[in-house]
Amino acid sequence: MSEKPEYEKNEKSEKNEKKVSRILVLVSGNGTNLQALIDAERQGGLGNGKIAGVISDTAGVFALERAKGAGIPAYTALPCKSLPKQERRLELSGRILAKALELKIDLIVCAGFLSILRGDIIAVYERGMINIHPSLLPKFGGRGMYGERVHRAVLASGEAESGCTVHFVDAGTDTGRILLQRTVPVLAGDTPETLAGRIRVQEHAAVVEAVRNLA
Repeated sequence: MSEKPEYEKNEKSEKNEKKVSRILVLVSGNGTNLQALIDAERQGGLGNGKIAGVISDTAGVFALERAKGAGIPAYTALPCKSLPKQERRLELSGRILAKALELKIDLIVCAGFLSILRGDIIAVYERGMINIHPSLLPKFGGRGMYGERVHRAVLASGEAESGCTVHFVDAGTDTGRILLQRTVPVLAGDTPETLAGRIRVQEHAAVVEAVRNLA
């Protein structure tokens, strides 16, 4: 039996190829969630996802070094402090949107990103931008609730459990549709640091799972 023509083989292989989902990760600090995504991509754990860029709103943070070490294009986009708060958020969001479009980004991941995004980026990346928050939303979310503040509030409230949430980003603050959550117990004698450490492990797993599912 003769082999199929080469063009038929190529046509079939092209149909079987899946589109790569290009990911932009937004960071503000150490970048442990970014590292979890980098490690997952290396091991084939992001499905069709590929980290195509990293943007930090803070200069000199270690997350940028993580990106550069992994060969990922890394950029710094500092908020313009001379502008009023709302204008500052819009201006920064506009710059990030422009870079995302330039890089042909399919999915934006806010991974410990402290700036609040506003304006066109919310509409352009509706259902295409996610955030990881260190509590079980809708509890302990909203303005001013980030980092250690969240864990202090959880401990002060006497909650029996906490955890993390991955959700879509919308025009509110921590109000977008929830994609997944992971829980941890709050233990007797917990401090904000010990609780944060236990949650951070779950954050890494949750952000990888969410990106894999969306990609």
